[in-house]
Formats: sequence, structure tokens, C-alpha cells
Amino acid sequence: MTSFNPHYWADALERKWIKHKRYWYLSSLLLALLPLGSAALAVHFQQGAWLWSVVPITYFVLPLLDQCFGRDHANPSEAEVAELKQDRYFVHVLYCATALHWVALIGMAYTVTHWAWSWPALLGAALSAGLINGVGIAIGHELGHKLMDRQQVLAAKLVLACCGYGHFMVEHNKGHHKDVATPADPASSRMGESIYRFAAREIPGTLRRGWILEATRLQRGGKRSWSWHNEILQQWGFTLAVYALLTLFWGVLVLPFLLIAAAFGWWQLTSANYIEHYGLLRAQDANGRYQRCEPQHSWNSNFKISNLLLVHLQRHSDHHAHPNLPYQVLRDYDSVPQLPQGYFGMFLVALFPALWFAIMDPRVLEWAQGDLNRINIDPARRAALFRRYGSAAV
Repeated sequence: MTSFNPHYWADALERKWIKHKRYWYLSSLLLALLPLGSAALAVHFQQGAWLWSVVPITYFVLPLLDQCFGRDHANPSEAEVAELKQDRYFVHVLYCATALHWVALIGMAYTVTHWAWSWPALLGAALSAGLINGVGIAIGHELGHKLMDRQQVLAAKLVLACCGYGHFMVEHNKGHHKDVATPADPASSRMGESIYRFAAREIPGTLRRGWILEATRLQRGGKRSWSWHNEILQQWGFTLAVYALLTLFWGVLVLPFLLIAAAFGWWQLTSANYIEHYGLLRAQDANGRYQRCEPQHSWNSNFKISNLLLVHLQRHSDHHAHPNLPYQVLRDYDSVPQLPQGYFGMFLVALFPALWFAIMDPRVLEWAQGDLNRINIDPARRAALFRRYGSAAV
């Protein structure tokens, strides 16, 4: 009789999961449909409270599902990586998501302008749309890394235009990936820095850096910054044109809806940036140069549900170490810092700084082996953190 080999069966199940995981990425499309579902229920029951439904689903239901379904540690083999990278199916999932995000935004805009709602209901609709705008930025993030594929770049620009985040591709690819996990990066949060202090630094900082990077590119080519050669202006112009048309067709009520939804979409990216590199710092050599970005310089999260919905954005360690890899082949690492929840759950925790610090500061200290000199610390909190924790450094 053949003996039972648990390692063989575990590997077989892992291979089967990787094979069938391709279909589960379609669940990312469901997020774009959530606002339309809430709008349909609100219209059917004539209850504006339904327009708020995406908010509790995002901050409470999805983190609960993450806990129920656990983590995904399955990594594709080298042979599977080669096959998955050539499969255009995964790109088409992102294209579908791009289209659905615009359908969701315009559908919600139609809902808020063609039925009579209370102001709280309208706010709920805008926040719900904003949450999905944030997911759209995640889709644009994945598409926007494939700069050699013109179709993917165009799709990235389209989905990022939903919430007017036209500077993202330039800033993220040329700025954030260069300076990540250093004090020079406005999109890397520091130990002791609340999400609110971080937002006040990150939002204007990334805008400024994106514009400078694009202006520098244009000047090298002998072109003016304020011209339609400017990729940031192209995307902002598209957003303004769509918002203006919707306002023209459906009235001024749609404008505050669109602006609040855009602002809350920006907040979702700020939340993601906040949790992805909190306190992590790349070492410097004798010449002051920072070491190459490695997997240990990003917080990872392998919770199954949120990883599928966000197309592996949470496998952030591998993404920053290998930014050109497509989402379907990103890998898990045993030795990288791990978040205790998926992104949606950590977004909620980050809203309460005392709770966030209580959960994350000990993890940052463990990562740095107790040496505060190896941590990216908020200068305003540096003295207080050294008094509290001391340093193992000599």
C-alpha cells in the first residue's frame, strides 16, 4: 500500500490552487460593481441608507472574510511563472475592471442626480464611489508599470482619470520606486507619524515630485511644461472634460459628488502608501547611497480575499523588489515583514493612531532588531521614541 505523503499532497493542492486562481481574480470586478448594487437597492427600496453600504462592506465585511479564509502562501514554480507571464487573460481582467470602474462612477452619478436623496445619503454615495475609486488606483498601479505596452498604459491613464489622479504614473514609477523606504520619499510613512500627519506630507509631496519629474523630462526634450506634451496635464484634462460633461448633462449636484468621490479615492491611496512601508528604512553605504530595495523594505500581506480583490497589490514586498513582474506571478516570502491584517482591515486601524502605533510599532522594532537607528522615524517624534524604546545601537 502506498504511504501517505503530506508534502506531496500539500504541493499538489498548491499547484491546483495556482491553476484555478486565475478565475478568482474575476472577483476584483465585483468591487467595481458594489456601488451599482447599492444604488439599485436604494432606488428599489427608496431608502438612501443603501447608498452607504459599500463603506461597511469595505471596512468590516472584507476584513472579516480575510480572517475566515486565511492567508495564501502559494507561489508559482519557475515553469508556471513563464506560462503565467505570457497569458493575456490576466491583462484582460484589468481591462474589464477599467471599464467597470467608469461604469460604476457614471452610474452612481446618474443615481444621485435623478432621484431625490437626503444630504447624508448623497454623502454615502460619494464615499462609496470614492472607495471604489481607490480600488481603481490599484488597477491603474498594476497597468501603469507596463510602460512598454501602450494598451496597458492607456488603460492605466483611463482608470486613474476616474478620480483625477493623473500624476500617479509619473510620480510612482520614477519617484516612489526610486526613493521608497527612505526619508526622501513623501509616500513612505515614518514610525510615530499618524496617517493624518502623513497625508499632509504625502499628498502635496507626491504632487510636487510628479510635476518636477515630468517637467524635467519635457525640458530635456526641449518642450515646455505647460503643454499637451505633459502627460499629467493630459490625464487631468480628460478628468476635467468628463466631469464638465456630466455637470452639463445632469446639473451642478453631480459636481460635489464627483469631487468628494475623487478626494476619498485619493485617501484610499494615501492609506495604502501609509501601511505599505511604515517605519522601514533602507541602509546607506559609506558614500551615503541607499541599498537596493529588497523584499524586506515593504510590509507584506497574504490574506486571500483582499489579495484577490486587489490583484496581489498586497504582495508588496515582491512588487518593490521586482516592479516589472505582473501581478499573477508575485511571490510570498517567509522572511519579510507581515501585516497582521489585509489592507482593508489595516486601513480601518490606521484611522486610530493610538491603536495603529500599539499594533505596528512593536513590529517595526522587531524588524529593526531593536535598533531605532535602522528605522525611518518621524523627526517630530524621534526624541520621544528614543526615550521610550532606547536603541540597541552602540
